[in-house]
Amino acid sequence: MHAGTHARLDRIGTDGRYLVVPMDHGITLGAVGGLKDIESTIDAVTRGGADSVLTQKGIAPRVHPNSNDAGYIIHLNGSTAGGPDTNDKRITGTVEAAIRAGADAVSLHLNVGSETEPNQIEDLARITERAADFGVPVLAMTYARGPGVDEADPERLAHAARLGEELGADLIKTGYSGDSESFTHVVDSTRLPVLIAGGKPESDRASLEAVRGAMDAGAAGVSMGRTVFQHDDPEAMTRAVSGVVHDDLPAEEALDRAGLAVEA
Repeated sequence: MHAGTHARLDRIGTDGRYLVVPMDHGITLGAVGGLKDIESTIDAVTRGGADSVLTQKGIAPRVHPNSNDAGYIIHLNGSTAGGPDTNDKRITGTVEAAIRAGADAVSLHLNVGSETEPNQIEDLARITERAADFGVPVLAMTYARGPGVDEADPERLAHAARLGEELGADLIKTGYSGDSESFTHVVDSTRLPVLIAGGKPESDRASLEAVRGAMDAGAAGVSMGRTVFQHDDPEAMTRAVSGVVHDDLPAEEALDRAGLAVEA
Protein backbone atom coordinates (compact mmCIF):
# COMPACT_ATOMS: atom_id res chain seq x y z
CA MET A 1 0.00 0.00 0.00
CA HIS A 2 1.32 3.44 -0.94
CA ALA A 3 2.18 5.98 1.77
CA GLY A 4 -0.45 8.20 0.16
CA THR A 5 -3.09 5.52 0.63
CA HIS A 6 -2.23 5.25 4.31
CA ALA A 7 -2.34 9.03 4.70
CA ARG A 8 -5.73 9.27 3.01
CA LEU A 9 -7.14 6.41 5.09
CA ASP A 10 -6.18 8.46 8.15
CA ARG A 11 -8.20 11.36 6.74
CA ILE A 12 -11.41 9.33 6.45
CA GLY A 13 -11.10 7.52 9.79
CA THR A 14 -9.61 7.86 13.27
CA ASP A 15 -7.06 5.41 14.62
CA GLY A 16 -8.25 2.62 12.34
CA ARG A 17 -11.93 3.11 13.09
CA TYR A 18 -14.41 4.67 10.70
CA LEU A 19 -17.68 6.55 11.01
CA VAL A 20 -18.72 7.37 7.47
CA VAL A 21 -22.01 9.09 6.63
CA PRO A 22 -22.95 8.36 3.00
CA MET A 23 -25.27 10.90 1.38
CA ASP A 24 -25.21 9.70 -2.21
CA HIS A 25 -28.90 8.76 -2.02
CA GLY A 26 -29.94 11.70 -4.20
CA ILE A 27 -29.26 9.58 -7.28
CA THR A 28 -31.23 6.63 -5.96
CA LEU A 29 -34.11 8.35 -4.18
CA GLY A 30 -33.98 12.04 -5.10
CA ALA A 31 -33.78 14.98 -2.72
CA VAL A 32 -35.30 13.17 0.26
CA GLY A 33 -35.37 14.54 3.79
CA GLY A 34 -31.92 15.47 5.00
CA LEU A 35 -30.58 15.96 1.47
CA LYS A 36 -32.41 19.04 0.24
CA ASP A 37 -30.35 21.27 2.50
CA ILE A 38 -27.39 18.95 2.38
CA GLU A 39 -25.06 21.73 3.54
CA SER A 40 -26.74 21.85 6.96
CA THR A 41 -26.76 18.07 7.22
CA ILE A 42 -23.06 17.81 6.40
CA ASP A 43 -22.29 20.47 8.99
CA ALA A 44 -24.38 18.66 11.60
CA VAL A 45 -22.96 15.16 11.13
CA THR A 46 -19.35 16.33 11.00
CA ARG A 47 -19.86 18.42 14.15
CA GLY A 48 -21.34 15.27 15.69
CA GLY A 49 -18.19 13.27 15.04
CA ALA A 50 -18.41 11.75 11.56
CA ASP A 51 -14.92 10.95 10.33
CA SER A 52 -15.98 11.41 6.71
CA VAL A 53 -18.94 11.99 4.44
CA LEU A 54 -19.66 10.41 1.07
CA THR A 55 -21.48 11.84 -1.96
CA GLN A 56 -21.49 11.72 -5.72
CA LYS A 57 -18.99 14.06 -7.44
CA GLY A 58 -21.50 16.74 -8.38
CA ILE A 59 -22.20 17.53 -4.72
CA ALA A 60 -18.53 18.29 -3.96
CA PRO A 61 -18.97 22.11 -4.05
CA ARG A 62 -21.64 21.77 -1.34
CA VAL A 63 -19.47 19.50 0.81
CA HIS A 64 -16.17 21.30 1.29
CA PRO A 65 -17.42 24.55 2.89
CA ASN A 66 -19.46 22.59 5.44
CA SER A 67 -17.42 19.52 6.34
CA ASN A 68 -15.53 20.90 9.35
CA ASP A 69 -12.30 19.32 8.06
CA ALA A 70 -13.79 15.81 7.96
CA GLY A 71 -12.68 13.41 5.24
CA TYR A 72 -14.46 13.15 1.92
CA ILE A 73 -15.29 10.07 -0.18
CA ILE A 74 -16.75 10.23 -3.70
CA HIS A 75 -18.98 7.40 -4.85
CA LEU A 76 -18.40 6.16 -8.41
CA ASN A 77 -21.54 4.27 -9.40
CA GLY A 78 -25.28 4.40 -8.92
CA SER A 79 -28.83 3.58 -10.01
CA THR A 80 -32.33 4.89 -9.37
CA ALA A 81 -35.12 3.34 -7.34
CA GLY A 82 -37.47 3.94 -10.25
CA GLY A 83 -35.29 2.35 -12.91
CA PRO A 84 -35.62 -1.13 -14.41
CA ASP A 85 -33.18 -2.70 -11.92
CA THR A 86 -32.01 -0.81 -8.86
CA ASN A 87 -29.29 -3.47 -8.35
CA ASP A 88 -27.73 -2.54 -11.70
CA LYS A 89 -25.15 0.01 -10.56
CA ARG A 90 -23.54 1.97 -13.39
CA ILE A 91 -20.33 4.00 -13.34
CA THR A 92 -20.90 7.69 -12.58
CA GLY A 93 -17.33 8.96 -12.24
CA THR A 94 -13.62 8.26 -12.36
CA VAL A 95 -10.78 8.27 -9.87
CA GLU A 96 -9.33 11.30 -11.64
CA ALA A 97 -12.63 13.20 -11.38
CA ALA A 98 -12.81 12.37 -7.68
CA ILE A 99 -9.31 13.70 -7.13
CA ARG A 100 -10.16 16.90 -8.98
CA ALA A 101 -13.23 17.25 -6.75
CA GLY A 102 -11.09 17.02 -3.61
CA ALA A 103 -11.85 13.47 -2.51
CA ASP A 104 -9.67 11.60 -0.04
CA ALA A 105 -11.07 8.22 -1.18
CA VAL A 106 -13.52 6.67 -3.62
CA SER A 107 -16.18 4.02 -3.23
CA LEU A 108 -18.04 1.58 -5.45
CA HIS A 109 -21.20 -0.48 -4.85
CA LEU A 110 -21.25 -4.14 -5.89
CA ASN A 111 -24.28 -6.43 -5.49
CA VAL A 112 -23.01 -9.98 -5.11
CA GLY A 113 -25.69 -12.31 -6.42
CA SER A 114 -27.43 -9.80 -8.66
CA GLU A 115 -27.96 -10.32 -12.37
CA THR A 116 -25.48 -7.51 -13.09
CA GLU A 117 -22.80 -8.77 -10.69
CA PRO A 118 -20.28 -9.59 -13.50
CA ASN A 119 -20.23 -6.01 -14.77
CA GLN A 120 -19.80 -4.64 -11.26
CA ILE A 121 -16.89 -7.02 -10.60
CA GLU A 122 -15.17 -5.67 -13.70
CA ASP A 123 -15.89 -2.10 -12.62
CA LEU A 124 -14.44 -2.59 -9.15
CA ALA A 125 -11.35 -4.30 -10.54
CA ARG A 126 -10.72 -1.34 -12.86
CA ILE A 127 -11.33 1.24 -10.15
CA THR A 128 -8.95 -0.38 -7.67
CA GLU A 129 -6.22 -0.58 -10.33
CA ARG A 130 -6.61 3.08 -11.24
CA ALA A 131 -6.92 4.24 -7.64
CA ALA A 132 -3.68 2.46 -6.75
CA ASP A 133 -1.90 4.59 -9.36
CA PHE A 134 -2.72 7.67 -7.28
CA GLY A 135 -2.60 6.23 -3.77
CA VAL A 136 -6.34 6.71 -3.34
CA PRO A 137 -8.15 4.28 -1.00
CA VAL A 138 -11.16 2.36 -2.28
CA LEU A 139 -14.18 1.55 -0.11
CA ALA A 140 -15.91 -1.46 -1.69
CA MET A 141 -19.60 -1.64 -0.78
CA THR A 142 -20.07 -5.34 -1.37
CA TYR A 143 -23.57 -6.49 -0.51
CA ALA A 144 -25.28 -9.87 -0.69
CA ARG A 145 -28.14 -8.76 -2.90
CA GLY A 146 -30.07 -10.23 -5.81
CA PRO A 147 -32.91 -12.59 -6.74
CA GLY A 148 -33.43 -15.15 -3.98
CA VAL A 149 -30.49 -13.87 -1.94
CA ASP A 150 -30.79 -13.66 1.84
CA GLU A 151 -29.13 -10.30 2.49
CA ALA A 152 -28.36 -11.18 6.13
CA ASP A 153 -26.87 -14.64 5.48
CA PRO A 154 -23.39 -14.58 7.08
CA GLU A 155 -22.01 -16.96 4.46
CA ARG A 156 -23.21 -14.67 1.69
CA LEU A 157 -21.90 -11.60 3.49
CA ALA A 158 -18.54 -13.27 4.12
CA HIS A 159 -18.26 -14.07 0.42
CA ALA A 160 -19.14 -10.46 -0.47
CA ALA A 161 -16.55 -9.11 1.95
CA ARG A 162 -13.83 -11.43 0.68
CA LEU A 163 -14.66 -10.54 -2.91
CA GLY A 164 -13.85 -6.90 -2.15
CA GLU A 165 -10.43 -7.83 -0.84
CA GLU A 166 -9.76 -10.16 -3.77
CA LEU A 167 -10.44 -7.25 -6.16
CA GLY A 168 -8.01 -4.90 -4.42
CA ALA A 169 -10.17 -2.70 -2.19
CA ASP A 170 -8.84 -1.11 1.01
CA LEU A 171 -12.04 -1.07 3.06
CA ILE A 172 -15.22 -3.16 2.95
CA LYS A 173 -18.79 -2.08 3.66
CA THR A 174 -21.43 -4.78 3.85
CA GLY A 175 -24.73 -5.62 5.51
CA TYR A 176 -25.05 -6.77 9.10
CA SER A 177 -26.00 -10.39 9.73
CA GLY A 178 -28.12 -9.54 12.75
CA ASP A 179 -25.96 -10.74 15.63
CA SER A 180 -22.38 -10.47 16.79
CA GLU A 181 -21.59 -14.19 16.71
CA SER A 182 -22.50 -14.70 13.06
CA PHE A 183 -20.91 -11.40 12.01
CA THR A 184 -17.57 -12.56 13.43
CA HIS A 185 -17.47 -15.00 10.51
CA VAL A 186 -17.89 -12.08 8.09
CA VAL A 187 -15.12 -10.05 9.71
CA ASP A 188 -12.80 -13.06 9.80
CA SER A 189 -13.28 -13.66 6.07
CA THR A 190 -11.00 -10.75 5.18
CA ARG A 191 -7.99 -8.91 6.55
CA LEU A 192 -9.49 -5.59 5.48
CA PRO A 193 -11.39 -3.32 7.87
CA VAL A 194 -15.11 -4.11 7.68
CA LEU A 195 -17.82 -1.48 8.10
CA ILE A 196 -21.52 -2.23 8.42
CA ALA A 197 -24.24 -0.50 6.44
CA GLY A 198 -27.02 1.28 8.28
CA GLY A 199 -29.90 0.09 6.12
CA LYS A 200 -33.42 1.43 6.56
CA PRO A 201 -33.82 3.54 9.71
CA GLU A 202 -35.05 1.61 12.74
CA SER A 203 -35.35 2.86 16.30
CA ASP A 204 -32.29 4.64 17.62
CA ARG A 205 -31.66 1.86 20.11
CA ALA A 206 -31.96 -0.90 17.50
CA SER A 207 -29.54 0.91 15.23
CA LEU A 208 -27.02 1.42 18.03
CA GLU A 209 -27.36 -2.20 19.19
CA ALA A 210 -26.47 -3.32 15.65
CA VAL A 211 -23.40 -1.08 15.69
CA ARG A 212 -22.42 -2.46 19.10
CA GLY A 213 -22.83 -6.02 17.89
CA ALA A 214 -20.73 -5.39 14.81
CA MET A 215 -17.96 -3.73 16.82
CA ASP A 216 -17.96 -6.64 19.29
CA ALA A 217 -17.49 -8.95 16.29
CA GLY A 218 -14.38 -7.04 15.24
CA ALA A 219 -15.80 -4.55 12.75
CA ALA A 220 -13.89 -1.33 12.17
CA GLY A 221 -16.92 0.95 12.11
CA VAL A 222 -19.97 1.94 10.14
CA SER A 223 -21.06 3.58 6.92
CA MET A 224 -24.51 4.72 8.03
CA GLY A 225 -26.65 6.96 5.84
CA ARG A 226 -30.41 7.38 6.28
CA THR A 227 -30.34 6.34 9.93
CA VAL A 228 -28.20 9.42 10.53
CA PHE A 229 -29.00 12.05 7.90
CA GLN A 230 -32.78 11.56 8.12
CA HIS A 231 -32.77 11.63 11.92
CA ASP A 232 -34.63 14.47 13.65
CA ASP A 233 -31.28 15.43 15.18
CA PRO A 234 -28.50 14.18 12.88
CA GLU A 235 -25.78 15.74 15.00
CA ALA A 236 -26.92 13.93 18.13
CA MET A 237 -27.38 10.63 16.30
CA THR A 238 -23.89 10.91 14.85
CA ARG A 239 -22.55 11.60 18.32
CA ALA A 240 -24.30 8.48 19.60
CA VAL A 241 -22.86 6.29 16.85
CA SER A 242 -19.43 7.80 17.49
CA GLY A 243 -19.78 6.86 21.15
CA VAL A 244 -20.04 3.20 20.17
CA VAL A 245 -17.49 3.23 17.34
CA HIS A 246 -14.81 5.44 18.87
CA ASP A 247 -15.44 5.27 22.62
CA ASP A 248 -16.59 1.63 22.90
CA LEU A 249 -19.72 2.62 24.78
CA PRO A 250 -22.75 0.35 25.20
CA ALA A 251 -25.64 1.44 23.01
CA GLU A 252 -27.75 2.76 25.89
CA GLU A 253 -24.92 4.85 27.32
CA ALA A 254 -24.04 6.25 23.90
CA LEU A 255 -27.63 7.36 23.38
CA ASP A 256 -27.78 8.88 26.85
CA ARG A 257 -24.55 10.83 26.38
CA ALA A 258 -25.78 12.12 23.03
CA GLY A 259 -28.94 13.43 24.68
CA LEU A 260 -31.25 11.03 22.89
CA ALA A 261 -34.09 9.31 24.68
CA VAL A 262 -33.47 5.64 25.41
CA GLU A 263 -36.52 3.60 24.44
CA ALA A 264 -37.89 1.20 27.01
